Amino acid sequence: MAKKRVHEIAKAHDLSSKEVLAALKAAGVDAKVAASSVDEDAAAKAISASKGNGAKAPAPTAAKQPAARKAATATATADAPKAPAPAAKAQTSTKPVPPAGPQGGAGGAKKRRVVIDSQAARRDQMGGPPPQRPPRRRGGRRRRPLLEEPPMGPAPTIEPEATKVNSGATVREVAESLGLAPAEVIKKLMTMGEMATLTQTLTDESIRAIADEYDRKLEIVSAADEEPEEPEFSDAEEDLVDRPPVVTIMGHVDHGKTSLLDAIRQTEVAAGEAGGITQHIGAYQVHHDGKSITFLDTPGHAAFTAMRARGAKVTDVAVVVVAADDGVMPQTKEAIDHARAADVPMLIAVNKIDKEGANPEKVRTELAQEGISPEEWGGDTVFVEVSAKTHEGLDNLLDMILLVTELEELGANPDAPASGTVIESQLDPGRGPVVTVLVQRGTLKVGDSLVAGPQWGRVRAMHDFTGERVEAAGPGMPVEVLGFDGVSDAGEFVQAVENDRRARQLAQERANRLKTEALARRQARKVSLDEVFARVQEGEIKELNIVLKADVAGSLEALQDEIAKVPQERVAINIIHSQTGGINESDVMLASASEAIIIGFNVRPLADARRAAEREGVDIRTYSVIYKITEDLRNAMEGLLEAVDVEEAVGEAEIKQTFKASKVGRIAGCIVTEGKATRTASVRLVREGTIVWTGKLGSLRRFKDNVQEVEEGQECGVVLEGYADVKEEDVLEFFQTKQVEQTLE
Repeated sequence: MAKKRVHEIAKAHDLSSKEVLAALKAAGVDAKVAASSVDEDAAAKAISASKGNGAKAPAPTAAKQPAARKAATATATADAPKAPAPAAKAQTSTKPVPPAGPQGGAGGAKKRRVVIDSQAARRDQMGGPPPQRPPRRRGGRRRRPLLEEPPMGPAPTIEPEATKVNSGATVREVAESLGLAPAEVIKKLMTMGEMATLTQTLTDESIRAIADEYDRKLEIVSAADEEPEEPEFSDAEEDLVDRPPVVTIMGHVDHGKTSLLDAIRQTEVAAGEAGGITQHIGAYQVHHDGKSITFLDTPGHAAFTAMRARGAKVTDVAVVVVAADDGVMPQTKEAIDHARAADVPMLIAVNKIDKEGANPEKVRTELAQEGISPEEWGGDTVFVEVSAKTHEGLDNLLDMILLVTELEELGANPDAPASGTVIESQLDPGRGPVVTVLVQRGTLKVGDSLVAGPQWGRVRAMHDFTGERVEAAGPGMPVEVLGFDGVSDAGEFVQAVENDRRARQLAQERANRLKTEALARRQARKVSLDEVFARVQEGEIKELNIVLKADVAGSLEALQDEIAKVPQERVAINIIHSQTGGINESDVMLASASEAIIIGFNVRPLADARRAAEREGVDIRTYSVIYKITEDLRNAMEGLLEAVDVEEAVGEAEIKQTFKASKVGRIAGCIVTEGKATRTASVRLVREGTIVWTGKLGSLRRFKDNVQEVEEGQECGVVLEGYADVKEEDVLEFFQTKQVEQTLE
């Protein structure tokens, strides 16, 4: 029997893949995605049966046929006989017009009324209730239509609304929000063991505790929650048009991510559709089969998690590149972990199939062991074999990207006020802050006033991915924007507002909120090992997420085995990511987005990771003995945390040069990069994030003098006690330890 893929059958019958899948399901044929292979005769019978049963193919969505729908609506409104006044009144009363969103205005309400009237006219012409319209989600995806109207029952009891309090609010602000005297709040905090002044920032946990003490319903609002969002029902269906799917490419180093992007880009240039690409703006578009696809050309996993941690819903599909001659590697697993954590559909691109020793089946087998089962093996993940070198399979890859996103029905309103997401930004010496924005809704124009978190500006100029200057950018289009007053973070929400004054006001309010929230986060980490037991007892958490890093693969495997032995009756331990090497910023951002703690064995956080952890409130714990890790986890589960040695960082120095002296041995010439180097502190030698040695200083000199300490920015000579294997670019960390009783507060 001849077999064909669902999308090929759909094209032959002039139907959408969604319609064919529905017909196959009704006929009992197993087909999960548009790339599934099915028997051609069985599919033809299923489609015939679907038509024979009187099932009408769904009308094309407004995203597919905006002009046709507008024409149909206008015709139905103009030509249909007018319904009697009482009936029209009844229709309007049962379908109340929701209040217009902040960007909708009175015009939005008027447009909604026109749609209702046209539905009433169609109902009078054809009989029966009007078709149920699927509700809209932010980002342009539509939810599945409801099967039936919910039954009308007695009006539910209306509970009093929760009092909203900003995250990072002060004692005074909390007291005012809850209608209490500030002195009363301070007194209550003292009984809870917390000393606070009137203007002190409180943690979210402290604010909740105060509300619970006075039996008040309270909602803590973070800055991310207050980001202006597109109202769910602000866009009428006929206003939507197709928007290009947004693709992020990830994978292991040297598996061909950049080569694959370059090959796709060259195909676009060869087609004569894009012209020469003259500059890098972090994103670009290609055209295939009459449709556009937007690729994010960002530094992989770090940017992906940074956007997700900020709540940005940008990527529609993640393409994970795996080399056919190399197979699944550590960063391949990392890419899969990141895509899963973000709940983004995955497509596997098996690259380098032209190379000697290429074995695509080995890649499928190894990924199946990671829970990624190919569609041809009965799974639901599409695998595409490609060669970035010979360009083999590139057209098929683009076909599959369009198919994977076809059922999402990606749509956006191009006539709404512009909004989108920052992809990347940089400070250009000649042009000032340069921000790459992916427009997701509306049309961005030169002269628009913009706000992106704590930054604002007016669009002075825009360039597309080819370097050409443009005056306007619609949904799905990446553009380089000049005119911001500062560099914005990746993942920041961007919106056009009415004027510069409003943009400046919103940016200042956002900056103030971020500052107070940062203070609150420094006082209370998102998830720390110390508070696990207390939160489990209160029923707040059911599992503890862990990012695991170790010096070598053997240590990593031993750690995973030992952690699996920890009793998990009360709370499950979920290792969301494990890898060898130092703790980097990408690990911190993944932990922040997933509310995880980071456990490191014989590794240390890099400088940027430490700063990110402090900013995001992520708990990093490092160990040199495996049993101590499992002991702490077990004790946390049982609420038996004992006094522990807490490390205090003193300073950090980088080795710039090494010398050999006959009397003293190997001397490390250093510069103090943070804090200070002290003669009495403990010191550890860190090489590329891995701890090589820990001990004491043999001597500390500045020029020819023995000194007790050296300040930040100064040079010094160091001899390590009993250790001489020092190299340039090694890092010396100076620290002190003291015993502190752990608490579960």
